[in-house]
Amino acid sequence: MGSLALSRVAAQDPAPTITDEVARLARQELAPLASAIDAGSVYPGEFLRRLGKVGAWSSHVPQEGPADLRWAIQSMAALGEVCGATAFMAWCQNTLVWYVANSTNMKLAARFGNCFSSGRALGGTGLSNPMKSFFGIERLKLKGRKVDGGYIVRGALPWVSNLGPDHYFGTIFEREDEGSRGEPGSTVMFLADCADPAITLTPCKPFLAMDGTGTYGVQFRDVFVPDELILAEPAAPFVKKIRAGFILLQAGMGLGLMKDCINIMDEVHAPLGHVNRYLPQQPLQFRELYAEFEKEAMTLASDPYNTDDSYWRRVVALRLRIGDASVAFAHAAMLHCGARGYLMSHRAQRRLREAYFVAIVTPATKQLRKMLADG
Repeated sequence: MGSLALSRVAAQDPAPTITDEVARLARQELAPLASAIDAGSVYPGEFLRRLGKVGAWSSHVPQEGPADLRWAIQSMAALGEVCGATAFMAWCQNTLVWYVANSTNMKLAARFGNCFSSGRALGGTGLSNPMKSFFGIERLKLKGRKVDGGYIVRGALPWVSNLGPDHYFGTIFEREDEGSRGEPGSTVMFLADCADPAITLTPCKPFLAMDGTGTYGVQFRDVFVPDELILAEPAAPFVKKIRAGFILLQAGMGLGLMKDCINIMDEVHAPLGHVNRYLPQQPLQFRELYAEFEKEAMTLASDPYNTDDSYWRRVVALRLRIGDASVAFAHAAMLHCGARGYLMSHRAQRRLREAYFVAIVTPATKQLRKMLADG
């Protein structure tokens, strides 16, 4: 009976197969594109849509209440093992799906839920500025006022990723008017439609790495946002519900990068092991640390709606450690490679540049430390 029960569970849970398929596609189709994505000459939109067809963007959608982020994180790690930029875009897409899946706006959920989770439409998350604002680091950059049937929104966001002219993203504005549903200073979360002629996408200056991530500055010039595109009003309780998932999903970026850094150290062991053994940090230590991070991420990801303060602090602490460790792993991989890792053609230097992104993407290392210090 035990074996039969396990077989039934396996038959009901296709997610491990999804992860395997994502890993296969990453090795076969993404690996040849990784350098071009890093350099900014390719945005892998078609590849992202292909991932949606195999279920990469749907495994974390809540099922009758509970949600489980483990398979989404594992799929992102499989992508991150090959290309950090694509793992980041996967996080953007998964986070957009997470927003819609948790919204109580049934019209919005019906219109966009399957559209985003299947990859038919792509998009990102414009919560960098709002997440900083909620923790006292910045002021909200978007302002909105109520009109019949929706809101008029103005302002600008400096960096939003995984965008294009037919993409969407979730973000938050501050109400600057008074009304029956809010006072000045209250916040509203909504979906922004990049096809709206009142929204302008401006390419950013070249980045240190990951330049093919569809990252733009976004200008809102009196954009009409209909009620059908409101994710949550007020936004604050909604953000509190989805914040653990927002942060935990980022673990996939770091885990994938760290795993490949271990791979790099293993690859140079045969020719350089006789001298690399004098380096203070060795692959065995990193494998043990990786296993620790993965175990904690999987434990936390199985319960993303946990409201205990101790759970939230564990989420923040894990994210902080993953950011720090990503840089440490990539630094060690460079030292193990030596001069050969200093070539632009070697992925070790790309991994180091990508690792700094894991440490500075919102919530950045300094914000995470502030969050833990503030309690």
